[in-house]
Amino acid sequence: MQKEVLNNGLTVLYQHKPGNSVVIEVMVASGSNNEAKNEKGISHFIEHMLFEGTEKRPTNLLISNEIEKIGGEFNAYTTNERTCYYIKVLKKHFLTAVDVLSDIILNPSFKDKDLKREKGIVLKEIDLVNDEPRFYQWDLLQKNMFVNHPAKNPVYGDKKVIKNLSREQVLEYFNRHYVAKNMVLSIVGDIKEWKKEIRKKFAKLPSGKTLPIKVIEPESRTNKSCKIKKKIVNTYLILGFKTVPRTHPHSYVLEVINSILGRGQSGRMFTEIRAKKGLAYDVGTQNINEITFGYFAAYATIEKSKIDQVKRLIFQEIEKLKDLQEQDLKEAKDYLEGSYLLDLEDGQKVADQILFWEQAKQANEIRTYLQRIKLVTINDIKTVINKYFQHHVFVLVEGK
Repeated sequence: MQKEVLNNGLTVLYQHKPGNSVVIEVMVASGSNNEAKNEKGISHFIEHMLFEGTEKRPTNLLISNEIEKIGGEFNAYTTNERTCYYIKVLKKHFLTAVDVLSDIILNPSFKDKDLKREKGIVLKEIDLVNDEPRFYQWDLLQKNMFVNHPAKNPVYGDKKVIKNLSREQVLEYFNRHYVAKNMVLSIVGDIKEWKKEIRKKFAKLPSGKTLPIKVIEPESRTNKSCKIKKKIVNTYLILGFKTVPRTHPHSYVLEVINSILGRGQSGRMFTEIRAKKGLAYDVGTQNINEITFGYFAAYATIEKSKIDQVKRLIFQEIEKLKDLQEQDLKEAKDYLEGSYLLDLEDGQKVADQILFWEQAKQANEIRTYLQRIKLVTINDIKTVINKYFQHHVFVLVEGK
């Protein structure tokens, strides 16, 4: 991997990957965690706005057609801790991808008519999340899990705030966060002459400064529950446990636990709750280790009458981990190795991972992931279960 820092402070990472395609991705190290009370949802809103036009390409159609007419793809997403934009094209179209991406990052128009239209679209997106329990349950989990950490706020934001966002407010946030020292750019592909073009296109990006957040989040001391009733057929259940960020050594132990309990149709949760007992259709686990926060969760979509039974089974499967056998540990590690290496065959996933690790610590940490997984022991798993799985957040979106 090659790393270069431009004169303005923009970090550029290049990972050589043979093949016909190239991915170029920009990460802004700001997301919903960086927003003030009167800015809730502005990071996600700006993500939408950057595709709405520049001076060179005044409309969304001109931006999208520039990439799609050559068979490429582009997208963006916002999380609690970052906002990312990527373009994937054939490597012969690399210059076009750089030109389009640099244009939307450096020269967004933020026209009043576009702001008004996009507010309506984002408000509909918020309604969609709130109407869909599969999405809404995760917002409820983070809201009830975190005390001080801004991860308790949904990425999509607050409808009232979105409605009242002014152009001046959007520009102020954009100019503060979309700066070279708060961004990282990654390129994954087989491109020889990338440095000259990146320097040329991104040199005018203002330097600015990094904008880290510092939050002291207390450990969980008690159990919490949140129950919401909706006019839906199914009931959605989550048991969540506050854990650690990615740079903590225990995050790798949690990855192994997640593999044992939640991998596909052979994970223990799926086997016990669905395959053997037929109590749920959708069931599994999720391990989240972000830059400044982390949690582990088990989830299931069930009948209302099965709540207590499924909840009990989840706790039983977690407790059984204390009696784990070496063969189970080996299978979990083999699964993680396989899924990780297969992901690295996807250029966009590689670009994503490089950016994540550069934000967390440094991009080269991506190389140590499997080494750290291989070092996990049964005693490590017992330690983590005893430390983080004693207090939970119970979320229930209850159907009829």
